[in-house]
Amino acid sequence: MKINQQHVAESEQVMDRLTKWITKHAKLIVIVFVILSLICAGLFFTVKVNYDMTQYLPENAQSTVALKLMTDEFASAVPNARVMMPNLTITEAAEIKQEIAAAPGVTEVMWLDDIADIKTPEEMLDKSLLNQYYKDSTAVYDVVIAPDMEVKATNAIYKIIGEDGGISGMAANIAYSQNQIMTEVMGAVSILLPAIIIILLLTTNSWISPLLFLSTIGVAVIINMGTNVIFGSISYVTQSVSPILQLAVSLDYAIFLLGSFERFRKTEKDAATAMQLAIKESFVSIAASAATTVLGFLALVFMRFGIGSDLGMNLVKGVALSYISAIVFLPALTLCCVKLLDKTTHKRIIPEIKKLGNVFVKIRIPALLMVVLLVVPCFLAQSRSDFFYGNGVPAPDSRYGQDTIKINEKFGENTQIVLLVPKGDIGREAQMCSELQEVPHVTAVMSYASTVGSSIPTEFLSKDIVKNFYSDNYSRIIVNTDTGEEGGHAFEVVEDVRNVASKYYEENYSCGMSANLYDMKDVVQGDTPVVNGLAIVFILLTLLISFRSLTLPVILIFVIESAIWINLSTPYFTDTPLVYLGYLVINTVQLGATIDYAILLTDGYVVRRRSMYSIDAVKGTINDNIISIITSGLILSTAGISLNLSSSMEIVRELGMLLFRGTLLSMAMVLLALPALLILFDGATARLTKFPFLIKEREKKEKNKTGEA
Repeated sequence: MKINQQHVAESEQVMDRLTKWITKHAKLIVIVFVILSLICAGLFFTVKVNYDMTQYLPENAQSTVALKLMTDEFASAVPNARVMMPNLTITEAAEIKQEIAAAPGVTEVMWLDDIADIKTPEEMLDKSLLNQYYKDSTAVYDVVIAPDMEVKATNAIYKIIGEDGGISGMAANIAYSQNQIMTEVMGAVSILLPAIIIILLLTTNSWISPLLFLSTIGVAVIINMGTNVIFGSISYVTQSVSPILQLAVSLDYAIFLLGSFERFRKTEKDAATAMQLAIKESFVSIAASAATTVLGFLALVFMRFGIGSDLGMNLVKGVALSYISAIVFLPALTLCCVKLLDKTTHKRIIPEIKKLGNVFVKIRIPALLMVVLLVVPCFLAQSRSDFFYGNGVPAPDSRYGQDTIKINEKFGENTQIVLLVPKGDIGREAQMCSELQEVPHVTAVMSYASTVGSSIPTEFLSKDIVKNFYSDNYSRIIVNTDTGEEGGHAFEVVEDVRNVASKYYEENYSCGMSANLYDMKDVVQGDTPVVNGLAIVFILLTLLISFRSLTLPVILIFVIESAIWINLSTPYFTDTPLVYLGYLVINTVQLGATIDYAILLTDGYVVRRRSMYSIDAVKGTINDNIISIITSGLILSTAGISLNLSSSMEIVRELGMLLFRGTLLSMAMVLLALPALLILFDGATARLTKFPFLIKEREKKEKNKTGEA
């Protein structure tokens, strides 16, 4: 006991020194944070952004191994763009091919003249082969664009092909995303900031409070994005989503501390003393709120698909920086602006609502029944939507989206799968290629055996021709398909091609966009139970420690998970395809970000339950906290809809919609289902919680009376 008391006393001394140092050096702290922000704002522009999702696949994924082998063994790579140009003769098309090949960033262009003699009269050429590359005076080229050169290459190609031409494929998608990302992030911010200011002006009592909140978290966001330089690169998903999420989930920390400061101003004459007391009061509660959010995001780090670690680490770092900024920078900034804060005080525009608790308690039974009826079908449906595993469908109103539609309508969809098998047995290779040709949706198979002929020795041919098919160790076969990059048919073709290759060669590797996305599907689907399970376990343990109860953590997790199931089942019931990464990420983001609403309500209930009956405790808690829950929920949901409205990238747009809908559902579940569950399980909670509930006190009194009688 003495050791515990000594530890508490030492902790209080440390906290006293910290709070006094912050209030004493307020101006210095503000200057330091401003300087750090300026430095990190500069560093932000040096952080490399990765737009290729396949680079986040595990190193042992088959397509990753195949891509590395092909890079090591062959000079040419898998085509990552299709370029179309109309109104050309075959001779002109061959000339345009040379112009495209000379564009900066273009390493290779493949066209009809690589596999057929274009001097042969057109009507004598193989019709199916001809139509793959030239149709109705329109040529389409398979182009390889070097990494990090996508924007420069596509800009140069557009100058060659003009407005009537088009570019599609992964390289075009990356170039489009690079051109859009900063504009779209700023677009989301331009929607979110005014909305936050309006929400805060309506729910606070000072005209400049919203600016203090936004400055506090804004500084943390800038520092977070600038310090990403330590990672070398971040994904475009992290670049697009992380700043908005960080701002939305951590703004509560600043609101809570400034609210505490305002309360202490009423009892303390000195602003510095009031701030010291506010920091002490807020330190643990804000830390607990940040901890649940951090633990939710931390689960993403355990994904095998590397983008989870990329986004998770960024959000964990961001929330930690927001916490430090709220505890250190905001007090210093507030003390520097305290006179202005006093001058701009006004009456709260939206007053505290004291009777809503009665309403939610009255409707608790039908509300809980509705939730129970929804939960089971939503739980079953939430994993059965149709999923995309790449970047999703291109925005139809973008040049990239229009070009993709135009090329697919003219030449059909085309995806290449590249097979690598051991070199040496041309006869076996020819047999395999013949069987591959029979696979549904395979339109052509290009290999030495099928294109040149197994009867012609390699010594009789030019090295330039041979190197396209053979390295020192491997034979390369290119399989053309008429499917998209992903989907049921595309993935079936990948499976069939791999199965055929395995019949002839024990050692075989395949890559290409459809093969990469097939592997991505396997990886992220395997990540789902791990990530979701870890997020629940992490937060459950935190709640067990916080509430010292066996029932309350389970109730809180059930409430938010139910909201998540309803959210993720919506695409299934509306028959809307969903980007799987958004499905996976929102599980942890919604849980980590909105569990605070349930914690806030439950914490108030536990405190009141010591002196009130359960119904009265729930009513009082809702009345006191509903404005805080609604304010936080509106800010986070606004962040989601801002991403949805401002982004043309499918994955960002869908993640925004999931966040918008999920936040509103979590808020609704906390206000509708949680009160009913707290009252329903009150007896069990009283017996399984360390805090002294009123029901225990009543039982003691009744026993005492019985004993006296």
